[in-house]
Amino acid sequence: MQRSSLADLSNGGRFMKRSLLSFLVVFGLSSVSANADDRFIVRDSNGLSGIQTVCALLGCTVAEGLDQSLGQLFLVTTPDSVDPTVFLKLLQNAPAVVDAEIDQVAHTSHGRFAIPSGLSDIKPVKYYGETVPQGYVDQPATAIIRLSYAQHSFHVKGAGIVAVIDTGIDPDHPALKHSLVPGYDFTRDKDGEGDETDDVTLYTRPRAGTPKWVNSQGAARVDQSTAAVVDGNKKYGDFGHGTMVSGIIHLVAPGAYLMPLKAFRANGTGYNADIIRAVYFAVFHNANVINMSFNLAGDSTEMKKAIDYADNKGIISAAAAGNSGKETIVYPAGYSDVMGIASTNDKDQRSSFSNYGPKLVWVAAPGEGIITTYPFGLYAAGWGTSFSTPFVSGVAALMLDLRGSCDESESADAMAHAKPLGRALGHGRLDAYQALNAWHDR
Repeated sequence: MQRSSLADLSNGGRFMKRSLLSFLVVFGLSSVSANADDRFIVRDSNGLSGIQTVCALLGCTVAEGLDQSLGQLFLVTTPDSVDPTVFLKLLQNAPAVVDAEIDQVAHTSHGRFAIPSGLSDIKPVKYYGETVPQGYVDQPATAIIRLSYAQHSFHVKGAGIVAVIDTGIDPDHPALKHSLVPGYDFTRDKDGEGDETDDVTLYTRPRAGTPKWVNSQGAARVDQSTAAVVDGNKKYGDFGHGTMVSGIIHLVAPGAYLMPLKAFRANGTGYNADIIRAVYFAVFHNANVINMSFNLAGDSTEMKKAIDYADNKGIISAAAAGNSGKETIVYPAGYSDVMGIASTNDKDQRSSFSNYGPKLVWVAAPGEGIITTYPFGLYAAGWGTSFSTPFVSGVAALMLDLRGSCDESESADAMAHAKPLGRALGHGRLDAYQALNAWHDR
């Protein structure tokens, strides 16, 4: 994040119709512009009638609006035979068109690490009214950020609504189901749960087993028969990502509500247009925090406008810094009104995969071997800035519980009270207690 002070994602009946893919290691969602040349994001100052007139002249189709009731931003499509570069220039020169860009296609990247021993610690414990595995509550990351100390010192458990723009959430997970508010599935244009388990077809009910790698991308606590079936199936390469991200937010702020905004499919792909729609949806449906465990291939004018709109409405935004291991700028983490989150290991060192740099990173948070929820009532663990980001979103929800309201700038200033680790990781590694104390004393 750039600021002057720094220079700078059931019940039994359902199980019979889905097949399980489980994974453990998931890095940050990212995006590229390939395979999206027939989709354009267009802002027209004359609204729907204006863009319909433009398409009548240029031979395009207005697919849908992207900015809720604001009514000026649209997704426009063309036949495959149309040259996208030529058509984009025509759009940009059309009357009343403020800007136009080619839609981007989002995807994910992965890696493999050693399975944490805590994933096998399944002793049931009570956690704010829910029964969960001890390995989920007492993992190293929570001690590192002083989570329990912060919660109990300030008598907070989280408040407000955290919108999770990701692959969706399993609405029936025992740890999460009481914390959900209605969301939206932008991949199907469907109101309701943003249920990511709709992406798979299950033939047998999944059973918990010992942690196993199910493919080159990860592993989960599943039985061997399930692991054998799903091994190597790229169709479901990021199934569970949203539920995992949400489980970390819930771990940090169990009193906050989660809004599932499904903009990514189980294979980890999704359009920038759907992400933009999700940001506006969050604003118009009273979200307080937006968690974005992904990054785009490049800058997007309309994504920036959506984030700016959210910021102007007092919404806090946090986004993954990305997993290329480079000093670079990625978006939306690189926008000035978004906290860019890097990943650290249990020794407070930068994760080798994490992007870094003072112009990108506001703070870092643990992002290796994070134990969290997984679809079908299971648990898994993940590595990547995807899983660092929800720690910050969760602490933002704790801040809302402490004083009732908090905007992006206020939240970022409080989060900056972190453990210094050098300028490459911004203000340092997240410390929940210091952030809440700074907010309390403000």
